[in-house]
Amino acid sequence: MNVTVNKEGNDAALKITVPAADVAKGFKTAVQRIANQVKIPGFRPGKAPRPVIEMHYGKEAVKEEAFNVVVNNAYQQALEAENLLPVSDPSVEDEKAAFESFAEGKDLELSIKVTLKPEPELGEYKGLHVDKQEAAVSDEDVDKALDELRNRGAKMVDTDAETVIEKGDFAVIDFAGTVDGEPFSGGEGKGYPLEVGSGSFIPGFEDQLIGLKKGDDTNVDVTFPEEYFVKELAGKEAIFKVHIQGVKHKELPALDDELIAKYTKYKTVAEAREDYKKRMQEAAEADAKTKYENDLLELAVNNAKFEVPTVMVEDRISQMIEQIRLNLEARKMNLQQYLQYTGMDMAKLREAQRADADRNVRMDLVLDQIAKAENLQVDMKDVDAELQAIADQNGARLEDVKTIIRKNNNMGLLLANILRRKAAHVVLDSAK
Repeated sequence: MNVTVNKEGNDAALKITVPAADVAKGFKTAVQRIANQVKIPGFRPGKAPRPVIEMHYGKEAVKEEAFNVVVNNAYQQALEAENLLPVSDPSVEDEKAAFESFAEGKDLELSIKVTLKPEPELGEYKGLHVDKQEAAVSDEDVDKALDELRNRGAKMVDTDAETVIEKGDFAVIDFAGTVDGEPFSGGEGKGYPLEVGSGSFIPGFEDQLIGLKKGDDTNVDVTFPEEYFVKELAGKEAIFKVHIQGVKHKELPALDDELIAKYTKYKTVAEAREDYKKRMQEAAEADAKTKYENDLLELAVNNAKFEVPTVMVEDRISQMIEQIRLNLEARKMNLQQYLQYTGMDMAKLREAQRADADRNVRMDLVLDQIAKAENLQVDMKDVDAELQAIADQNGARLEDVKTIIRKNNNMGLLLANILRRKAAHVVLDSAK
C-alpha cells in the first residue's frame, strides 16, 4: 500500500493506493461477514458460498461491505504507517466515484481528509514566575461567616404603618402582572413575602418598592430578560400592579454562646471563632495555592504556539454536558429541567461551556507535549496509586474500581491523566 500525506495546519489529506490483492481480501472478508450474520436455508451460519449470498442479498450489498472493509483497513494502516493521531472522523473525498471504480482485480485510489491532533510548539515552561496571592483571613471575614448563624435564628417582625421599605426588608405584597395588557401564567400572587434586594424577582422589580410603605399601591414596570426561561415572555415588557400589605424587618439574635451552642458543635463564641478562623485560613491557603498553580500552567500554555481544531472543542463541550447530565441525575433532576430553570436551550448551554472547553483542551495539548519533550513515562506504581486514590475518594474497593475502569475502556484516559499530572509538576516544581 502506498501512502502520501499533505498537511495544512491541523488538517491532513491522505492519498492512498490500495493494491488489488488487498481489494480481493476485502471482498473475501465482506462475504464472510455477511455469511456469519444472515440465515440462508440449507446452509449453516458462515458456510454459504459467495454466489449464494450474492443471489440472496445482491452483488451490490457485497460490494458495499467490501468497500467499507477496504477503506477502513487502508485508513487504519495509513495512520499507523505515518504515525498520525486523528481527532475527527475521516472523510472520503468523492466517495461515490471511488465506490464506482471499486472492483476486484483493480487497485483502489483513495483520498481521505482528517483533522489531526496538534503538536504545540512549546515556549518557556520551566523556571516560570507568577505572583502568589496572599491568603489572609481577617476578623471581619470571620464575623461575616458567623453572621450566617444569626440569619438562621432571625425573626421577622412587623413594622408600624409609617415604616418605608429598605433593602433587606420583607415586603408582603399582592401583585398582578400583564404583558400587552393581558395577564400571564404565574404573574399573580397574594400575600407574597418578598425580600427586597434578594434578586429573586425580575431585575428592576424590587428596586421600585424601596421607599413605599404599608397600604401603598404602585405600578412596577419591568422587562423580562432575553434569556428568561419562559420563551413567550422573554424580552417582553410587563406592568405589575402591586399592593403593599405590610413591611417586616429581619431581627437578628445576638451572637452569644447560646446561639453558638444551638446551631453548631461549639459551646462558646470564642471557641467557634477560633476554629472558624483556622478552617477559613486553610481554605484560603488552598485556594491561593490552586490559583498560583493554575496561573503557572496557563502561562506555559500561553507561551506555546498552536491552533486548536474546532472538533476537539466541540467534543469537549459534549463531554462537559454529559457530566452535567450525570450530576443532575444524581440530584434527581434531568437536563431538560435544568435548561428550563436557567432559561437556556441546548445551543446556549453549549456556548456557555465553550470558553472552559477551549481552555481545557489547550491545557491538555500543552501538557501532552511537555510529557513528550521530557520523555515522561507512566509505570505500574503510578497506575496503582491512581486507582487507590479513586477508590479512597469514592469509598469503593480497589478491585471494583479496576473492574469498572476495564469495563468502560477508561485505562487510556487514566494513563493520559497521570502523564499530564507529571507534566504539570515539571512546570510547577521548576517555578521561581
